[in-house]
Amino acid sequence: MTIVRLGYVAMSVHLQNSSPSQTMTFAQFSKLKNQEAAISKLERIAVSNLENCLRLLKHNVWNEIHFFRFSSRLIPLANHEELAGWDYLSPLKPILSEIKDYLVHHPIRVDFHPDHFVLLNSTDVDILKRSIKTLQLHAALLKGMGVPLAQRCVMHVGGAYDDKEKALEQFIHNWGFVPPHIQSMIMLENDDTTFSVQDTLYLCEKLNIPFVFDLHHHLANHGGMGWRENWERMAETWNQSDLPMKMHISSPRDEQDFRAHADYIDAKMFIEFLSEIKGSIGQLDCMIEAKRKDDALFRLRDELKSYQEIEFIDQSSFHIR
Repeated sequence: MTIVRLGYVAMSVHLQNSSPSQTMTFAQFSKLKNQEAAISKLERIAVSNLENCLRLLKHNVWNEIHFFRFSSRLIPLANHEELAGWDYLSPLKPILSEIKDYLVHHPIRVDFHPDHFVLLNSTDVDILKRSIKTLQLHAALLKGMGVPLAQRCVMHVGGAYDDKEKALEQFIHNWGFVPPHIQSMIMLENDDTTFSVQDTLYLCEKLNIPFVFDLHHHLANHGGMGWRENWERMAETWNQSDLPMKMHISSPRDEQDFRAHADYIDAKMFIEFLSEIKGSIGQLDCMIEAKRKDDALFRLRDELKSYQEIEFIDQSSFHIR
């Protein structure tokens, strides 16, 4: 028997006016003549984004959802080179403290998925430095929320740069420049175009990084290899973690646009997958990557209730027998 917990990404379609990704572009910032006023506006946006994160956490608790991904766009222009001296964290301390207190009383597994421009296998030193700086921002937010850093940022391997084998070795080389507390945050995910399960597992096993299996990505980019023969290896990368194994679930929009995420999850495909892995691990946290966010979770939950092998624990968690 395996416990499965469902989670969703960043925002809700049921909770009105709750975007955690409100933003300001640098062009908009530059049009404001008074820089002090412009920075104050950035800070108000960041505070509003975090206030909406707290609303989303309360929405999740009400609906017994125990797994949630924060937006990585909480602080607009946080690491922009023109704002190098901006102390963006100080004005956020009160709302970060509120989130911390809430998570103490309502434990939820939370994490991030930094944007695609965060590349740890880049050969460009400046890109690597900016990537580490962005990850340090994520670490500062987690610390402000009182969340342990270990396994809180899932990332792709990065770019292939016309030589996939060399790109894998570049990741290993660059890993030595990543501060240990940042290393501890990282999980690696197979992607849908370049780095397959096999490629990503190579890095995870070599560098002791937990592996996040994305079934949809695997179907789009499997390199001729199945996932079943690698499942035990995937699970073993989590042996040193205090957190349960994590994976991503999504469904193709259609055959013509296979890599794009659909609005909802194909329950039949999901249950077929679960039927193959049940009993192999004690718990699996499944992050739903679907256009309809929490609505996709609610629909999947309702559809799963019709399967006899599913026994629900609460509104988002169940046993698969």
